Amino acid sequence: MTKSPLTLYLAAPRGFCAGVVRAIKIVEGAIEKWGAPVYVRHEIVHNKFVVDGLRDKGAVFVEELDECPDDRPVIFSAHGVPKAVPAAAAKREMIFVDATCPLVSKVHIEAERHSQAGLQMVMIGHAGHPETVGTMGQLPEGEVLLVETPADVPNLTVRDPQKLAYITQTTLSIDDTAEIVEALKTHFPAIIGPHKEDICYATTNRQEAVKAMAPKADAILVIGAPNSSNSKRLVEVGSAAGCNYSQLVQRATEIDWRALDGITSLGLTAGASAPEVLINEVIEACKDRFDVTVEYVETAEENVEFKVPRILRDAV
Repeated sequence: MTKSPLTLYLAAPRGFCAGVVRAIKIVEGAIEKWGAPVYVRHEIVHNKFVVDGLRDKGAVFVEELDECPDDRPVIFSAHGVPKAVPAAAAKREMIFVDATCPLVSKVHIEAERHSQAGLQMVMIGHAGHPETVGTMGQLPEGEVLLVETPADVPNLTVRDPQKLAYITQTTLSIDDTAEIVEALKTHFPAIIGPHKEDICYATTNRQEAVKAMAPKADAILVIGAPNSSNSKRLVEVGSAAGCNYSQLVQRATEIDWRALDGITSLGLTAGASAPEVLINEVIEACKDRFDVTVEYVETAEENVEFKVPRILRDAV
């Protein structure tokens, strides 16, 4: 049977970012240095394939510190944790390694700096997301107010409209965030923004690549986890940029091939915590069904690298 032709637009950049690579290296290095089990508070990154692979090597994933024994190392996830967590680990004299992405740590430092200058913080983010929880937990309760949409802005009760600054989660939609920032500036003209945008380079680059391929793709598949903020944003960006069918799948087995019946072009990308092996899996699945021609849609080059903490340099 003759396979119908399919142009596969492969986004570049896609998949793992430097913060995710560093976080995985930290877990692997900790297992190598201290042996299994090594405890990890929260999923190290939001990807089942990655988490399952680390679990097989000896990582134990828990939600809270009180699930960890005192005598085993614990690692804090790439999303960051409230200040109270490392403080509690230090009190218990635990060995702990912080795998918080350096670009998230930058936002934490920024929030502290503004707070020390007497400013109340407004955080643009998603309620309950571990990064938002971690960032808001850098300051005492009430010092960080959360907004999720422009509609939230008029309802903010601030201490002093002349003494405000805003920060953002690093994995948001660039366009959605711009709308919220505009609303904040309209309501609070004195509000201070970050020196450099908080949304990280990897989020920005992956969204730009999707915007570039969306108008020419009949469908877009984003490989990522349902609890991955940056992956879900890529799906939304694909739809907003003109692609009629933009879907999130964790791996090839989740693809709804009936929905792709009759297409001649497919855009493919992956969230920042999705490994290349899952991208290759989807490409092979497409080749089983179509006569595939791969075209790269490259909008940026990435050469960012983050060092692991000193305590693990030898192991890694």
